[in-house]
Amino acid sequence: MAETGQSGQAQNGQVKRVNNNAIFAGCVVFVAGMVGAAYASVPLYRLFCQVTGYNGTTQRVEQYSDKILSKPIQVTFDANISPGLNWDFKAAKSVNPKIGETVQIEYTATNRSSKATTGTAVFNVTPMEAGAYFNKVECFCFTEQTLQPGQSVNMPVVFFVDPEIVKAVETKGINTLTLSYTFYARQPSKPIAALTVKPAETDNKL
Repeated sequence: MAETGQSGQAQNGQVKRVNNNAIFAGCVVFVAGMVGAAYASVPLYRLFCQVTGYNGTTQRVEQYSDKILSKPIQVTFDANISPGLNWDFKAAKSVNPKIGETVQIEYTATNRSSKATTGTAVFNVTPMEAGAYFNKVECFCFTEQTLQPGQSVNMPVVFFVDPEIVKAVETKGINTLTLSYTFYARQPSKPIAALTVKPAETDNKL
């Protein structure tokens, strides 16, 4: 009877270990899935914004508009610098192009620091509903910008407002748009810690 009881306890112990291992494995899979989803959500969110114009995200196109309306629209510009980037960033003057007309304007940036620095620009259009109709052909925001100490550069933007803006219920009454940029200092990549591999133990026993 004692042996039977011990055997039963051993089996119960094995079952518990199996259950614990299964739970642990399930947790690992769940956490890995959540991390993967978090990383995937960033590019997916950006793609969603670019396609839909959500949150005032502008569109990137490769060709000019082939249709120009007689109705003008005022476009104003805004420039901002985040803390940590010692630049002077000036917006272009407002313009009044016809809807569908391709226009080029220029922002100006100056590095006021004593070392070369790199900035990345984020942007949006207000009213946010108009983001889907604001098309950029060229923009300094498409790439990172590196300025040497004291360097000043003109930063062009080539754009047009899609004529479809006058057809949509939520945008047909809009007469003024504002294109806003904010420059952020690029964070340097952190070096990956070297992986230390312990040498395999050698059995010197004969």
